[in-house]
Amino acid sequence: MAHHPIVTLTTDFGLNDHFVGAMKGVILDIVPECEIVDISHAVQAFDVLDGAIAISQAYSYFPTGTVHVVVVDPGVGTTRRPILASSDGYHFVAPDNGVLSLVYAKEERIHVRHITSEHYFRQPVSSTFHGRDVFAPVGAYLAKMVDSHKFGEEIEDYVKFAAPRPKPAGENKIRAVVLKVDRFGNLITNVTPADIPALFGEKAGSFKITVGNKEITSIHSAFAEGEPGEVFGILGSMGYLEIVANRAAAAQLTGAGKGSEVSIVLGAAAGKGA
Repeated sequence: MAHHPIVTLTTDFGLNDHFVGAMKGVILDIVPECEIVDISHAVQAFDVLDGAIAISQAYSYFPTGTVHVVVVDPGVGTTRRPILASSDGYHFVAPDNGVLSLVYAKEERIHVRHITSEHYFRQPVSSTFHGRDVFAPVGAYLAKMVDSHKFGEEIEDYVKFAAPRPKPAGENKIRAVVLKVDRFGNLITNVTPADIPALFGEKAGSFKITVGNKEITSIHSAFAEGEPGEVFGILGSMGYLEIVANRAAAAQLTGAGKGSEVSIVLGAAAGKGA
């Protein structure tokens, strides 16, 4: 089967300016037959964790050989390195600031290279727009089947961080956090079924989830199961506990947002003041 090059873009650039269009122009100038897919350009500005969540939730649904270009780059123009990370199925081109951390956590084998072969860059390189002059052309040449070894030497000291995890906060109590708020106002927490199995089983015991000004005591399997105005939990498609409402924004109803504390009390303690 003929190679069909695909490059995806994930940025915090938004769509009000020319930035995304310029990157696409650079890619198409190098590999005109490339298909460019926008994963998101609405990553929170300068928010490396939000970018890490976005790419980690989308990259694996693409065909093998896809090149993922990720530009959330508050350190552009500084000594932070441009990197190329290669797994068994994909290439990732990004700044070395941890934005690929959740990809690293998912991939069993990954090799990271410091991109130093400047003849692949668009010249002159702007100190404020590496998305156009560094990451887009490198992504394009990868899509054109240039071997990853040609872009630079492999490194081991690349930046990575662990996403926040729920923590015990006393007997039968867990403290979690809202990782992000999606466009529907759903509060996406950092709680997974592996963290608190008792929340998600068919015979879940009593519990109380406190976030913002609301106490949640029910978890449904679909949005439509909630009553009007009810705030409840659901296991979302990202694999995390989400605090949601049926056709309403849970963020507004709870007064909570990204970074808000989520308190979960299990068992008999759920009926007491937490």
